[in-house]
Amino acid sequence: MPRLNRSLVLEARERVPDGHGGVRSGWRALGSLWGQLKAGAARETGLGGLPGTRVQWRITVRGSPEGSLARPVAGQRFAMGARRFRIVAVAEADVEGRYLLCHASEEEVRT
Repeated sequence: MPRLNRSLVLEARERVPDGHGGVRSGWRALGSLWGQLKAGAARETGLGGLPGTRVQWRITVRGSPEGSLARPVAGQRFAMGARRFRIVAVAEADVEGRYLLCHASEEEVRT
């Protein structure tokens, strides 16, 4: 059984009018979930010409029905304090669907 001991905020990208006839992209909090984080592969990256790292994470959260706002989907992200984990894929972690396994990527730029 996973140990869900990290508080995560599930966020979805949204487009909102910028007041000048265009739109801007932002993030909207959908709610809080408890999760378990396990680090995977890490590598150095060059983000915008600056050195950085990318870490792959496996984040386990409690399962929820398809279509529920509490069910993460690819393209959303988790926030934990100042850290952001971009969700790239979601799969059921067990045959009963009690838990979901979210494959996520965290990038950090070193200045």
